[in-house]
Amino acid sequence: DPTAEQRALARGGAVVDQSHLGVVTVTGPDRLTWLHSITSQDLTGLPPRTSTELLVLSPQGHVEHVAGVVDDGETTWLITETPVELAAWLNRMKFMLRVEIVDATDDWAAIGEPVDAEGTADEPITWRDPWPTVAPGGTRYGPAADEHPGADRDWRLVLVPRAELATQIAAREATGWRLAGTWASEALRVEAWRPRASHEADHRTIPHELDWLRSAVHMNKGCYRGQETVARVHNLGRPPRRLVMLHLDGSGHLIPVAGAEVREVVDGEPGRVVGHVTTVARHHEIGPVALAVVKRSVPEDALLVVDGDADVVAASQEVVVPGEGVTGDRPAARGPLTRGLGQHPML
Repeated sequence: DPTAEQRALARGGAVVDQSHLGVVTVTGPDRLTWLHSITSQDLTGLPPRTSTELLVLSPQGHVEHVAGVVDDGETTWLITETPVELAAWLNRMKFMLRVEIVDATDDWAAIGEPVDAEGTADEPITWRDPWPTVAPGGTRYGPAADEHPGADRDWRLVLVPRAELATQIAAREATGWRLAGTWASEALRVEAWRPRASHEADHRTIPHELDWLRSAVHMNKGCYRGQETVARVHNLGRPPRRLVMLHLDGSGHLIPVAGAEVREVVDGEPGRVVGHVTTVARHHEIGPVALAVVKRSVPEDALLVVDGDADVVAASQEVVVPGEGVTGDRPAARGPLTRGLGQHPML
C-alpha cells in the first residue's frame, strides 16, 4: 500500500529496508586526509558521527561514485550504490598511505528511517542525509535550504549486521512503525528533488546539473580529480543540462518509465527530444511526478511531454536547477562577458 506507506513515512512512523545499498569501510590513521585529497568533500576535520557526502569524479569532472560518509573515530563508513567499483578504485589510489579498504556489504545492511538526527554513541553507525542543507564550502543553484521542498524530508540510514536485518526491522515494527517499501521512499525522494546516483546520474553528469554542489562538493578545498571542471563551470556558469521535477498528467492513467524521452511542445505538437526521465513515482498528495534531466537551454516555462508506450504524457516543469545556470556566489565578471553568457543575474 504505497500511499499509506508514504503517509507513515511523512509523519515519521515507518521503516524502509535499504539493504540494496553497499558499505565500504576505510580504516587507518591516514583515512580522512587521504579521502579528502581524492574526493570532492572536505574531510580533514570531520568530527566523529557527523554525516556528510562525497563524490568521486573523473578527470573531466563527471560523477563516477557517490557515497554518504560518517566516521566513528576509528573507521570511515561509506554508504554507496557502487561498493565493488568504489572499493576497487580506492585500493588503486592508496599507494603507500596507511589505510585499509574493505567492501563490507556482505556484513552490513542499511535501514532507512524518517528521523532528523545524527547517530549517538549508544546507536549503531548512522548516516543522516544532509540534503538539502548547503554544507560548509558548498554552494547552491536551487532555493535556500529552509525554502527547499527537501527541508520537510527527514531521512537517515542506520547500519545493522546483515544477519540481523529482519530482527532489527521487526523491532521497529513492534514500536508501532510501519514497514514501507521503496515505492514509498522514492516518491518522497522525488518530491524533495534529491538526486540518486544510480538514477539521475549518467556517464556525462557533472554535479552542477543536479544541484549536488550544495551537499557533496567543497568549493574552497585543495585540488582533487575533476576539480578543474567544478571550478570552471561554477565560475563561468551554465552547466549543459539541468534537473527538473515534472508534474505528470495522470488523467490518461499512463505513467512513463525511467529512461523515457522528454520532448518540448512546439506549436501544439511534440518536437525535439530535450532530455530524459530518470525517476518516476506516484506521490500520495501531488500525484504522478518524475525527476528528469533536460538541456539547460529548455525554457523554464516550456510545455513538455514524455514518451509513453501508447501515447505521450503531458508534463509541467518545477525548476530545480535554474536555466540561467548560475549560483548566487559566482564571482562577478571583471570585464565584458563572453558573447552569449549574458549579465550575472545577481548584479
